[in-house]
Amino acid sequence: MMKRILTIFATFLLFSSAFTAQAQLKGKILKLDFRTTVGERTGSTPSLSLSGVSNSSTLSLLSFEKALEKAAEDDNIGMIFMTPDNYSGGTAAAEEIRKALEKFRASGKPVVSYSTNFGTGSYYLASVADKVFMNPAGEGTFTGLSSQMLFYKDLLDSLGLNMQLIRHGKYKSAGEPYIRNDISPENREQYTVMLRSVWTSLLEDIAASRKTTVEALDALADNLTLRSAESWKENGLVDELAHRDEIEKYLCLTFGKKNANDVKFVTIDDYAQKADKASGSKKVAVVYANGEIGAGRDIDGTKLSRTLAKVRHDESIAAVVFRVNSPGGEVVASELIKREIQLLKAAKPVIASYGSYAASGGYLISSHCNRIFSNRTTLTGSIGVFGMIPSYGAALRKIVHINPVTVGTNAHSDGLSGVRDLDEKELAWHQASIESVYESFVSSVAESRGKTVDAVDSIAQGRVWAGRDAIGIGLVDEFGTLSDAIAYAAKEAGLGKNYGLATYPEHKSVTLKDLLSSKPEKEPLVAVETPAELRPVLRLLEDRKAVPVTYALPEAVIEIR
Repeated sequence: MMKRILTIFATFLLFSSAFTAQAQLKGKILKLDFRTTVGERTGSTPSLSLSGVSNSSTLSLLSFEKALEKAAEDDNIGMIFMTPDNYSGGTAAAEEIRKALEKFRASGKPVVSYSTNFGTGSYYLASVADKVFMNPAGEGTFTGLSSQMLFYKDLLDSLGLNMQLIRHGKYKSAGEPYIRNDISPENREQYTVMLRSVWTSLLEDIAASRKTTVEALDALADNLTLRSAESWKENGLVDELAHRDEIEKYLCLTFGKKNANDVKFVTIDDYAQKADKASGSKKVAVVYANGEIGAGRDIDGTKLSRTLAKVRHDESIAAVVFRVNSPGGEVVASELIKREIQLLKAAKPVIASYGSYAASGGYLISSHCNRIFSNRTTLTGSIGVFGMIPSYGAALRKIVHINPVTVGTNAHSDGLSGVRDLDEKELAWHQASIESVYESFVSSVAESRGKTVDAVDSIAQGRVWAGRDAIGIGLVDEFGTLSDAIAYAAKEAGLGKNYGLATYPEHKSVTLKDLLSSKPEKEPLVAVETPAELRPVLRLLEDRKAVPVTYALPEAVIEIR
């Protein structure tokens, strides 16, 4: 009997001491379960499977941040309760989500986290909470960051395929997997530095919240100290271990309710939809550049240029935030977008906001903005150029026993046919083109960032930098979220807090009709990610079909990414 009384007393202490300085809370709990992905744009995508049709939904970071801003001021919201186990977004998105949670906490309202299983990303989010609970039967991993790369040269050699890479920049590694069977020293160097920088940023945030040190957290990862729920608690990363029913009791005590059904929740999805949007006669436009750059790709240079021109001529728009989340792409498309940004900048303030990456072409299109906001874990820079031209004549002969014969008018008329390797003169011609684009890229960045060409070249060469390091070398101006960039743009335009928001381009969710009407691509010969230019060849080799007598010549596309 005495043991039972002590157990009840200990449980009461657990619940009553959670917010020793917090008065009994009122209102609803804003629930974040991360079943809906938090990403760049709001939308839904259907998918077909044997079990039927399912929808994958995304809540935009902008909607998420604005919802938390409103919740901080809403008397009907008393707390945030999150279960971050399902978080599946990127590191930079997690950084923005965490900052939004920090701002909510600054209002004096608590954030409580409850998890069963931790990964690095889910714990990074959980660690910001006032109280971190974990299920006693739960487990977690905390082992650091890594990046895996696949190298295809041995496979391509066995097929008789030769990828001819022409580039400027010793760190420009996008085409490296197709010409090597192992990582280059330069690529290993940049990834080692970049991963360490991102990891340190995560550890610094966790250490600040959990009142520990980066060194102590690093040691936990190196020694594989964390696994069981008890080990997480023993090492100070979790406050209490509790079953689901005990969490329900805790919430009841916190809100002064007798049973769990009396505690009211509202999901972030519903709250974001109902949250009032900022209003005003003048607007800040958020223009998204999300994905690869190029004709027919996620960021079509011609289409986005037209959108930017439309925004420039719209007198109701006082300032623009250019939200970039791109690894780069085609040169011509990037230059079209860059030109429109320059024209837009001459008419109204244009502020860049970086998501997970703004690299190569993604950096070029935004480098002329008035100010650049980045996350510390954003990948940026990669100021370099490469072109990759496949040669598959040997594969036709070796695999499908077809002998291509070319008849042409000039010495190099078949130089881009793909059926033979480039000769020395052709290689030199392509290299000259690459050098010209690189010089233009470096000069453009030097002009926009107020640097000398030599200074830019010293941090370029295709090297990718984490935002944490990019600020020190002048590639970005300050750390901040998309909401921070919007607030800065409004201030630059003299709008104060009375302004509306508009987003471009118009975002359309994929429908089931779109999914059914699209023609799915046939699986490539090998179960690894392959470049677009290789897929037709691999399918040809797989089907062992004869090629037509005449066929389209593959175009050598120069890319900055």
